Amino acid sequence: MTVPIKLMVGLGNPTSKYERTRHNAGFWFLDEVAVENDVIFRQEPRFHGVVAKLERGGHTVYLLKPATYMNLSGQAVLALASFYRILPVEILIAHDDLDFSAGVVRIKSGGGHGGHNGLRDIIARLGTAGFHRLRFGIGHPGEKHAVLSHVLGSPQEEETTLLMQGIHSVLEVLPEILDGKFPVVQGKLYATQVKRKKLDPK
Repeated sequence: MTVPIKLMVGLGNPTSKYERTRHNAGFWFLDEVAVENDVIFRQEPRFHGVVAKLERGGHTVYLLKPATYMNLSGQAVLALASFYRILPVEILIAHDDLDFSAGVVRIKSGGGHGGHNGLRDIIARLGTAGFHRLRFGIGHPGEKHAVLSHVLGSPQEEETTLLMQGIHSVLEVLPEILDGKFPVVQGKLYATQVKRKKLDPK
């Protein structure tokens, strides 16, 4: 049985200082979703962020970008989910992921926070890890001590191109994502990434 998504959250840090950093990949994704669907983000102080509404199939899908810093992301998620009575299983969190190279996208249900401070706070505030994650690869710098400067740094031009390719591959399967058809989505994302590697084997 599939459960439709009612809340999509993009993780990132507010202010122009962090706008183009790798850690803001979740914000990049929601911005593209908003453009693609011609919806506008509006300030919602009660939800500690900016919110857009995507009307689909008789129900509203809320798009949320927390205005708190990353390690307080759960404050916004909990506020909106509680107000609209959205269950964790109806929530999809889009975030950057060190475990995958730039351009790789994976979808996952449940699991731990993997050291990601945004996920850590969301799990703590919701009291469960039973939500879905859309993981945008940003690569790993290779050394643990370099992780902070890596995630808070801006990607090179080639990385940015790969990240945007990954985001657009997700937009192509957004209807299936919103329907909760995650095995179908994962298969299509994987196929797209394999095809891209064959076309550009570098």
